[in-house]
Amino acid sequence: MSAVLAVAGCLAYSDGQAEPLTLSNSKPVPIPLPWPSKGQAAVEVTGPVHSLSVYGEQRPVPIASVTKVMTALVILRDHPLGRKAAGPSIRVDWQAAIESGNRDESTVPIRAGQSFTERELLEMMLIPSGNNAARLLARWDAGSERAFVRKMNATAAKLGMKNTTYTGASGYESTTVSTAVDQLKLARKAMKNPVLRDIVATARINVPGIEGEMVNGNKLLELPGVVGLKTGTSSAAGGALLWAARPTSGDRGRLILGVVLRQGDSGDSFEEKKEAAFAASKKLILAAQRYLNLE
Repeated sequence: MSAVLAVAGCLAYSDGQAEPLTLSNSKPVPIPLPWPSKGQAAVEVTGPVHSLSVYGEQRPVPIASVTKVMTALVILRDHPLGRKAAGPSIRVDWQAAIESGNRDESTVPIRAGQSFTERELLEMMLIPSGNNAARLLARWDAGSERAFVRKMNATAAKLGMKNTTYTGASGYESTTVSTAVDQLKLARKAMKNPVLRDIVATARINVPGIEGEMVNGNKLLELPGVVGLKTGTSSAAGGALLWAARPTSGDRGRLILGVVLRQGDSGDSFEEKKEAAFAASKKLILAAQRYLNLE
């Protein structure tokens, strides 16, 4: 399947959806995009000529650990860090330590009484996708995860994410839902934060106090030009992936943002759903880069 990627902020819908009004000063540029065969997706190219293309019905669906991008954004807004700053020290509570043994979710092995910096906990949340690190950061910031979630939803509202509802800081809950278009609005904001941008582009890292190397679950980082963002997989969400990339030649200051949601089949394993999200995203990234490289 393919769709038209339209310039000057115009939306181009595929799969039989109604075409929106075109701005009088815009000239759509046809760019074939290899959309996934199911779910929903969106791709945006920022720069002098802005473009956005959308695939699938934009109805709220679970987004799993893609949620953590909003968690990081709120934490860094409330507790800003300099580009190389570590930030304040945060003590691991019993709840985060106990949750590290949860086998049905992604966690990091932290112990009660340990202390980690704000940046280290952000790394643990975004790189190996530690749910317990996300919830610990939420409690540290707002006193409780519930109070933090109110901040997440308020931030989503300010960003115009009208079809998004957060119910937890980690994305573990299937009641946290969003759309591809809404998640692009978040990605646009998130990639303006240099600390968040640095962390999501990190393929692997060692954190003092944690045994072994932490590896980023986003294997798209192996592709030329890819600079983030976040994976998410669950039974309810299927494979979800929010990504950011740059052209591999030409104007490398331009940013390609994209998201795919609900990838994989219902009977697939978590790994198969994740692979489906990777495969769909890789095709979209390569197509967008190929077009920009030829401009």
